[in-house]
Amino acid sequence: MLEPLPRSFYDRNARFVAPDLVGCLLVRRDGKKSRVGRIVETEAYVGEHDLACHARAGRTARTEVMYGKPGHAYVYLIYGVHPMLNAVCGPGSDANAVLLRAAEPLPGELPLLHSATGPGNLCKAFAIGLSMNRDDLCDRDAALFIAPRPQGARKPRLWRGPRVGVDYSGVWAERKLRFCDRDSAHVSRPRPVPGRMSDRRASVPRR
Repeated sequence: MLEPLPRSFYDRNARFVAPDLVGCLLVRRDGKKSRVGRIVETEAYVGEHDLACHARAGRTARTEVMYGKPGHAYVYLIYGVHPMLNAVCGPGSDANAVLLRAAEPLPGELPLLHSATGPGNLCKAFAIGLSMNRDDLCDRDAALFIAPRPQGARKPRLWRGPRVGVDYSGVWAERKLRFCDRDSAHVSRPRPVPGRMSDRRASVPRR
């Protein structure tokens, strides 16, 4: 039986949580069966000072969940169409979150509904919608949660680079807050450059 990550895992800034989520398992229950995928790409949005983060606007009806307990889902629509899944981080009510950008399918009880390469596709693959906004990812009875990396599984070789689609955020567009498993074929574009590790194994990015 897969168990969710504890709340203490999320009670850190997203810049630390994002690389640690690579290799963990995204679990979506559908009745008594589950869809499971291995997370291979994440992005950290690190707080109100991060001009690419929704929290830059402060506490609003949309961002309220980011100011609550770590370990909850923040689901919003991009372009008014595609759901995007984020995991709220901490510490405490310090508003920041990790966007889940891609997952690779694992053999399981139910197949994924779609390719999970790219954040919109990931939500399609796992049937994640706005109704899951604010869901508790630490609840073992929840329909959606994240389980730890499987025991004995290899530690991902992390590639770190700039986030995607945040050119409007000035200097924050260049911050290396995107983390990928460089060996996975399910990472979204732009993909890690072969042979380049400007990224090495998750040196922690600057605030």
